[in-house]
Amino acid sequence: MMMKKREQGEAVSELQQHLAPRLYRSTVVTPWDLGRPTPVVAHLHKSGGLPKGRALVPGCGTGYDVVEIACPDRHVTGLDISHNAINKALQLFSSLPNAMHFTFLKVDFFTWHPTDLFDLVFDYTFFCAIEPDMRSAWAQKMADILKPDGELITLMFPIDDHVGGPPYKGSVSDYEEVLHPMGFKAISILDNDLAVKPRKGREKLGRWKRSASRSSL
Repeated sequence: MMMKKREQGEAVSELQQHLAPRLYRSTVVTPWDLGRPTPVVAHLHKSGGLPKGRALVPGCGTGYDVVEIACPDRHVTGLDISHNAINKALQLFSSLPNAMHFTFLKVDFFTWHPTDLFDLVFDYTFFCAIEPDMRSAWAQKMADILKPDGELITLMFPIDDHVGGPPYKGSVSDYEEVLHPMGFKAISILDNDLAVKPRKGREKLGRWKRSASRSSL
């Protein structure tokens, strides 16, 4: 089992190393980079609907969501395997007043070992960017890095029937298939009414928690 997990992680890492530099060249805007905070995340933050403490945004790209939810009560770490994406995030945001409340790291999510667990992980356009057969490794990592009472928020996209990727299509059952074995259960799954116009009807907001016995570093 451990060998299978290691092989999955290595395969995902190789995929990311191949794709990320091409997706985040300075002259290219990726299809999933809105160039601003994701509206529903901004709403949850401003309405007090997000857990406080330590938060993580894997596959953060240029970091708009990281910066949006960072505050004195919540330190946010943004991860991306793309050197260009992280550099752009630092250029855009390192001088902001709330810069002390967020950190950007160029690391591979699947091989990274944080020193502390997280209260919140937010995934948007990360699950859909990895090969579908790597999704079990994604779920295992989520279980490993969340605190016993931590929350995983998934903005599921794209929910449709297109072929190929990335982004690869997804569904609620695709998330359940890999999260349920890790002890995650959905608190709520709702249509994202705040989705940007091109993504209307193709997104759902899922909030998940799992049993205390599942998390480890």
